Amino acid sequence: MVGVDLGVPNFDAGLEELGLLAQTAGLQPVARVVCKRRAPDAALFIGTGKADEIKLLALETGASEILFDQSLSPAQQRNLERVLGLPVNDRTLLILEIFGQRARSHEGKLQVELARLQYLSTRLVRRWSHLERQTGGAGVRGGPGEKQIELDKRMIGESIKRTKERLSKVKKQRQTQRRQRERRNAFTVSLVGYTNAGKSTLFNALVKARAYAADQLFATLDTTTRQLYLGDAARSVSLSDTVGFIRDLPHGLIDAFAATLQEAVDADLLIHVVDGANPDHLEQIEQVQRVLAEIGAADVPQILVFNKLDALEKSRWPLHLSDSFEVKDAFSDTGQRVERVFVSAQSGEGVPLLRELLARHAALPPAEDTPQISEAVA
Repeated sequence: MVGVDLGVPNFDAGLEELGLLAQTAGLQPVARVVCKRRAPDAALFIGTGKADEIKLLALETGASEILFDQSLSPAQQRNLERVLGLPVNDRTLLILEIFGQRARSHEGKLQVELARLQYLSTRLVRRWSHLERQTGGAGVRGGPGEKQIELDKRMIGESIKRTKERLSKVKKQRQTQRRQRERRNAFTVSLVGYTNAGKSTLFNALVKARAYAADQLFATLDTTTRQLYLGDAARSVSLSDTVGFIRDLPHGLIDAFAATLQEAVDADLLIHVVDGANPDHLEQIEQVQRVLAEIGAADVPQILVFNKLDALEKSRWPLHLSDSFEVKDAFSDTGQRVERVFVSAQSGEGVPLLRELLARHAALPPAEDTPQISEAVA
């Protein structure tokens, strides 16, 4: 695993998250290399000296693949494979691989397939040795035909078009379902947060569902929606568990999962779940806010839920399980204070307090001047 410190914030000096991603994809990290550069090398992303060091280390450890924590250009990937003599992949492809393994629903599989095809379409140029010119015409006198690379490009282009059309149908079905909820005056709540923050466990604790939950990155990708009855508000709300976010989430995945992420955009309230026991939880909050801003959900009201209270020592527990917290805007220095609740989705500590907050929000009359975020995004 290779990480290059380019002086940007949130650099993972220990490559901890990349290691977790690799293990989630079924790989076993054997060595880590970190270097500093002012800017990426145009040809290799890293310098030739560092490339020789990585090649020697790969031989010593018996590595079968090199993973970069940053996104590589197609040319950099080809050049590195030529120098290192091993397959070279980046963070983007690793996340795509995990999503491909975890998608279960028809919609989820279509979304991952679209992102994968869009990624591969940029990796065709001189990527494989089989891209040779085909012979055209009949007999020996046939002139130069269509290049294999042109065939591959056209095939991928047609696959992207077909997948987009199928996803468009799924999106229309979701829009119909949302209109039905609007006619019923349903109050919608979406769980959002960094991957492995405990969203699915909290979802199960709130609605007594049996959604898949595990201590791993991207344990669930498909949106699950259930009805949650709030006695204090004397009404039911629609609660959705959505895909988790992560640092440097590939834009292709954000675009491909537009139908799923639309649940968060159209929600009346977001429950932003945070792994309160993670030392990097402030950076994770920032990353989630950035993705919410990119998909047009930055203005949706939030409740911040600091989860995994049971993972903290009693001496580190807060004096009060409910207070407020300032969430900064993803693209400016401004911020807003939101309600915060400390809970343990595993043990149930603080969950009744969260239900009270949800009931309070669900009982409030809708604001007349609230803009229709979904229409603005559309």
